[in-house]
Amino acid sequence: MPIDYISSDTATLYASPSGSKKRTELLWGDSVQVLTSSGSRRKVKARGHTGYIKTSDLGGESLLEVYFIDVGQGDGVLVRTPNNKHIMIDGGYNRAKQPTGKNAADFVDWKFGKDYGKRKIKLDAMIASHCDADHYGGLWDLLNPNETDDLDVPDVEVQKFYHAGVAWWKKPGGGRYLGPKSGGFLTKLLSGRSSVIAGLSSSGSGLKLQGEWAEFLRVVRDHGCPISRLTHTSGYVPGFEPANGKASIKVLAPVEYGSGSSSLFRSLGGDSQNTNGHSALLRLDYGRSRILLTGDLNKKSQQLLLEEYAGERNEFLCDVAKGCHHGSDDVSYEFLQAMGAAATVISSGDNEGHAHPRPNIVSASAITGHVEIKSDELVTPLIYSTEISRSINVGKPTKLTHENLVNSSGKTLEVADLDKVKIDYEVVKAGDLNPTKRSRPLSKRLIVDGIVYGLVNVRTNGDKILCAVLNEKKTKWEYETFESRF
Repeated sequence: MPIDYISSDTATLYASPSGSKKRTELLWGDSVQVLTSSGSRRKVKARGHTGYIKTSDLGGESLLEVYFIDVGQGDGVLVRTPNNKHIMIDGGYNRAKQPTGKNAADFVDWKFGKDYGKRKIKLDAMIASHCDADHYGGLWDLLNPNETDDLDVPDVEVQKFYHAGVAWWKKPGGGRYLGPKSGGFLTKLLSGRSSVIAGLSSSGSGLKLQGEWAEFLRVVRDHGCPISRLTHTSGYVPGFEPANGKASIKVLAPVEYGSGSSSLFRSLGGDSQNTNGHSALLRLDYGRSRILLTGDLNKKSQQLLLEEYAGERNEFLCDVAKGCHHGSDDVSYEFLQAMGAAATVISSGDNEGHAHPRPNIVSASAITGHVEIKSDELVTPLIYSTEISRSINVGKPTKLTHENLVNSSGKTLEVADLDKVKIDYEVVKAGDLNPTKRSRPLSKRLIVDGIVYGLVNVRTNGDKILCAVLNEKKTKWEYETFESRF
């Protein structure tokens, strides 16, 4: 079946060749399988639906698509290039640590299974921006045979795996650390596949990888894909170098000193400062468009980058930026100015312990963003947040029916009786190892009827950029467009 693409900003997928009944709404660049080749409406299959699309809405082109996935606390990004390559960058906590039991693995599963109609998930590159569990957990679930059974498309192939170098090692005497330091530098960095194998081995000398990070890398090792470290000396992610008509991925950080086994990273302070600060900083370029993916960069690392790229700060300029560290206030205002993003997408969760995004950083992202005004209306800057875009439908219990229940009312307890019914349940907060157990009267609990995830779509043909979120109630895209300036 021929593949076509949506040419308009949005397009209605109708239920029939005529009439107004709507199946869903498609977005610019969505691929469709064309089932009939004539008429004012063509029969197509798209996003797991079969329906009819106006012929005038077809005839588009394959775009660069970037999906900022709502994983709660954490990051998850899927990139699809115009030549149909897929790159997964982070994935949120693994399912066991997710309050909803969902992460980026579930979106990727839907994308390949329902949207593409594939029986195999094929990722040309998988990148862990750094070694924090709220970033690599969803990648782990995609590769872990114990988890892929829960996917509709359990056959997963990753062609190459990349990490940023800083790793959790077993600390002599117990616990974990990031390896030894000398002269203000981290001196033990993870490198290629042989380095991972040695770090996971129970024999031999040298430091051994620790904890969940080790378990994740063990699954990567067992998958059999090549493993490499990304630093600014990489230049570009292999296979994504600049080429006419193709998207490229430039590696701007972490900054590496020395080479090979003598490679060093500058120490930024404590463990958290170093894991976050040495996140992979990637710039995705297509045509005149630039998208900057920042991991969990913090203020100290950003200040270091401004020094390292003195005279080359335009390397950070971008049309779209992923907000650093979920909207944390540990950020350099000067670095935000250097980015000058027209649109910022903040991936943040509902965990009050983090309180992301911080209000001052939402403001800072706006006032340092690229300002464009047309006809007395603000075009950019735009600020998106996966948390703000998420919503939860809740309801109150009204009665309980049980086929074996016997009381004066038969098999039903009405609302007045629900005070006498206790319900035991478990609450998992983002990142918790163990759930919290609670017991409450059923009448005092709210029922979660559904969760609308706050996915943010970014698409570009290299000139025009579209940012969109889906209004689930109306099944309608809410979007903004602007032109790239590079």
